[in-house]
Amino acid sequence: MSPNRAFSICESPVGPLLLSGDSHALSGLQFAERASVPENWVRDDGRFSEERRQLREYFAGERTTFDLPLAVEGNPFEQRVWAALQTIPYGTTTTYGELAARLGAPDAARAVGAANGSNPIAIVVPCHRVIGARGKLTGYGGGLDRKRALLAHEGAILPV
Repeated sequence: MSPNRAFSICESPVGPLLLSGDSHALSGLQFAERASVPENWVRDDGRFSEERRQLREYFAGERTTFDLPLAVEGNPFEQRVWAALQTIPYGTTTTYGELAARLGAPDAARAVGAANGSNPIAIVVPCHRVIGARGKLTGYGGGLDRKRALLAHEGAILPV
């Protein structure tokens, strides 16, 4: 990413979110306490006004999808997984195995989990909608309490 990378902080019900990107696209959305801001990044709240607006609408229950330009760097498999994550409907979940099968790689559930875990744009690229076999909540960079809160916010019904 170019040295003109900008960032902003967005308050949310799941804690402060660190938004980052260049002048054209969002390339990062992380939980602020788990992220660090390199000194060559510039805070530019105005640049991220659209992202913050859409996140506010999401948390207010007024938005179920995001319409933002994204620029994520990853290998081809990660790119495929992240694209597939964006097709999981709001309020639903899938498993790592189901997502692997959907990608034509039914034996790659662990690789899907690794790609899911390296998703640089939380919430907007909804990695929280992927759960373990038999409905178990597993792995989430923001912590399982946040994953549970995001799924509850969306009304996703988890098997018991």
